[in-house]
Amino acid sequence: MTPEIAQRFRRLGMWTIFAVYFVILVGGIVRASGAGMGCPDWPTCFGQLIPPTSEAELPANYHEIYAVGYSNTDFNVVKTWTEYLNRLTGVTIGIFIFLTLWASRAYLKTDKGVFYLSLSVFLLVGFQGWLGAVVVKTHLHPLMITAHMLLALFIVALLIYAIARSQHDSLQKIDISNLSARFKTVLMVAMMMTLAQVVMGTQVREAVDLIANHHQYIDREYWRDSFPIIFYVHRSFSSLILFTNLWLVWQIYKTVAKNNLLLKLAYSLIALVVCAILAGMSLDRLGMPAVVQPLHLLIATLIFGLQFFMFICYHYAEEKRHA
Repeated sequence: MTPEIAQRFRRLGMWTIFAVYFVILVGGIVRASGAGMGCPDWPTCFGQLIPPTSEAELPANYHEIYAVGYSNTDFNVVKTWTEYLNRLTGVTIGIFIFLTLWASRAYLKTDKGVFYLSLSVFLLVGFQGWLGAVVVKTHLHPLMITAHMLLALFIVALLIYAIARSQHDSLQKIDISNLSARFKTVLMVAMMMTLAQVVMGTQVREAVDLIANHHQYIDREYWRDSFPIIFYVHRSFSSLILFTNLWLVWQIYKTVAKNNLLLKLAYSLIALVVCAILAGMSLDRLGMPAVVQPLHLLIATLIFGLQFFMFICYHYAEEKRHA
């Protein structure tokens, strides 16, 4: 396999990861805008491949046909098209995933694992599409939304693993000889903490949706008065996440060379953690600004992806050290 083919696969894989994160951002915008049921059916939208742009294009009894989500509200073209564009973005991801799988065929002779990881991602994206339909059919059930979010993170992790595995030899050269023996364990704990925080965040998000609906998506400054206890757990848990990641970054900073990939990742990690906390503080203190909600979710998923990539880098470097 030529270096050009390998580079093409990695570049395409990176674009696919960016696209998945973009879908996560768009999904956050859908939730923040209350557009989750903008299209009350799936895969069509109001029974059409291209959704309507005005209520006049709907049958007079559409409230009865699509009772759930529309029994007490009128047709909202912004919410409908926001959800529809979210679905189109998901289809685009499917195309990227297929191209990544096609490019991974080059590794069948050198490392079949890269191909099978890409194949797994392709199949899981199809399952994710089905799960998205279930989310709609269950009327945005909190458990389904959480499962949808966790599966997206799992897909990201597999993509990162596939790309990292494709440059296994380069990552093995990372020097970790001076890192603490507890580093890998703490890093794994940090990843689990991030996942737990994301799960709690989805539950907080669900509670906020109910509060927002009660206030008809206005008077945001009063939403905080109705926040459930899990919001305060979620908020306090961020301190533990900050100190855990600070320990990881400090261990890397004091032991590895300045040109070490792990150091660059560590700087990015702590920057993301700080940004996530600041975003959370703005949600808490500034009346839940809608623009911050999807960014807060996006940053949290970026943190997990970065932590996972650091874990893979450490794992491959550890293999080399023990060889």
